[in-house]
Amino acid sequence: MLISAAYAQGTGSAGGGDFFVQIMPLLLIFVVFYFLLIRPQQKKMKAHRDMVGGLQRGDKVITGGGLFATVSKVEEDVLVLEIADGVRVKAARNTITEVNAKPVPRKDNDSKESAPDGNNNN
Repeated sequence: MLISAAYAQGTGSAGGGDFFVQIMPLLLIFVVFYFLLIRPQQKKMKAHRDMVGGLQRGDKVITGGGLFATVSKVEEDVLVLEIADGVRVKAARNTITEVNAKPVPRKDNDSKESAPDGNNNN
């Protein structure tokens, strides 16, 4: 016979350690993805959710479409935004990308304070 029979040879180990060595790079890749991609995205989503949840009347905002507006009415999932005097549009809460300014509460004694140049014109 010209061709001899080939038989499988054993490696001599149980094979349990080989599986762990093969799965280790996959686990390492998952850990890297978690800390570099998944976790920062979750933080960003939480910050956006908190920002949108804290919107109130008078806030100056920027929408996802690039509109600069002032919040004139807050409803459940919809905001009424004033983009110019008398021009109001409805927008979904989640389309707000940034809050520019919060309204500053006025004090009653603002009129008694002196002018910025030091002259009191009362």
